[in-house]
Amino acid sequence: MRLCFATNNDHKLTEVRALLPAGIELLSLRDIGCTEELPETRDTLEGNARQKAEYVWEHYHTACFADDTGLEVEALNGAPGVYSARYAGPQRSAADNMTRILTELQGQGNRRARFRTVVALILPDGQQHEFEGAVDGRITETAHGAEGFGYDPIFQPAGHDVTFAEMSLAQKNTLSHRARAVAGLVAFLRQAAPGS
Repeated sequence: MRLCFATNNDHKLTEVRALLPAGIELLSLRDIGCTEELPETRDTLEGNARQKAEYVWEHYHTACFADDTGLEVEALNGAPGVYSARYAGPQRSAADNMTRILTELQGQGNRRARFRTVVALILPDGQQHEFEGAVDGRITETAHGAEGFGYDPIFQPAGHDVTFAEMSLAQKNTLSHRARAVAGLVAFLRQAAPGS
């Protein structure tokens, strides 16, 4: 089965490729000739994931899935949430985003947070399905580690004493929000296409 992952984020492509079974060929947006920025104008993770998948389906007639991920910080009333990628502005700088979170949490005792990912899948016949994954943790006082991307250097998953950015990709893929959402996707695809 050939599926396009509707993202321009090479880090996400690498993570998801490592999770998919050998029978599924993962295509990038570049592979299908899509060079434009996908729309993300909805106010929920579910809405954004669906919007991106539907755009690829409608314009490129390709079976695909898209994800949207948000970091939800309890002391910030769930922010940045759906605005995680551009929390510090339209430049989408991970460093700026982390700095804003750390600044807003200065002196805050409650550092509980969770990452949540929603994956929207559109099959070759146009059927749509959604999968969700989440992981609880906390925001560290300072950034640690050089692996991963986004907020990984300041997110410490529950039950661990290191951040996502201090873990190898293989370690992160055993517990991350995206790994859990993709696990649901993979389980569904294996049922839909036995032998994948």
